[in-house]
Amino acid sequence: MSNNRNKKRGRGRGRGRRYSPDEQISRSLSYHLRHNKSLELDPQGYYPVSKILLLDGLTNFVEEDVKRCVASNKKQRFKLKEEDNILYIKANQGHSRVIEKLELTPITNKNIPPICVHGTYRNAFNKIKQKGLSKMKRTHIHFAPNVPGKGEVISGMRQNCPIQIFINVEMAMNDGIKFFQSENKVILTTGNEEGFLLKKYFLKVVETKTNKKLQF
Repeated sequence: MSNNRNKKRGRGRGRGRRYSPDEQISRSLSYHLRHNKSLELDPQGYYPVSKILLLDGLTNFVEEDVKRCVASNKKQRFKLKEEDNILYIKANQGHSRVIEKLELTPITNKNIPPICVHGTYRNAFNKIKQKGLSKMKRTHIHFAPNVPGKGEVISGMRQNCPIQIFINVEMAMNDGIKFFQSENKVILTTGNEEGFLLKKYFLKVVETKTNKKLQF
C-alpha cells in the first residue's frame, strides 16, 4: 500500500525505520494538520479528507484507510466529522499554528486535574532547568493527565521519556496561567507572556524508571 514516497514523511525520532501503513498515515496526518501552514483549515482545524489524501505521504491511501487509522489511534490524535456528504478531519492538539476555535475545555478551580505531568529527555531537561518549560514552535506546552503504565499509551506524553516533570496547576492558575484540556485529554497551556511555564510551578521532577527525584 505504501511506497518510497509515502515513507518520506518520517520526522523526528525513529528516522530510518519502516512504518506500518497506519503509522505512516498517522505521521503524515499529524504533519499536515498540525504544521503544514499552506493548508486552509477551517476555524476548528478541519480539512477535507479528499484533499488531504492528495498530499505528500498520503497519496497511496484512501478514505477507508484514514477512518481505520483514526478509529484505532490509541492517543486519539484526530477527529472526523461529516457535513453535506463531505468527510473532514482535524488534529485534536499539537498545532504550530493558531486554530481560532479549537475545541478545548478550560480548566478551572472546579476541575483541576489531580496529575499534570510533562515528559522530556535529558538533553532538553538541561535547558528546562534554566528557564522552565517552553511551548517552542507550538501553540501550547503539552502535559499528560496521568503517568503511563508499562506498555500503556497516554495522550500528551511519549512512552520513552526518561524524565517526568509534575506541575502544580493550582499555583500556576492562581498566578494567571491558563490551562485547557483537549478532546483527547491532553492538558495544554500557553504559559506566560513569553511562552514559558516557570520552574516555580514544578512540584517535582523524577526519573521515569526509578522514580528518583532530580534537582531542578
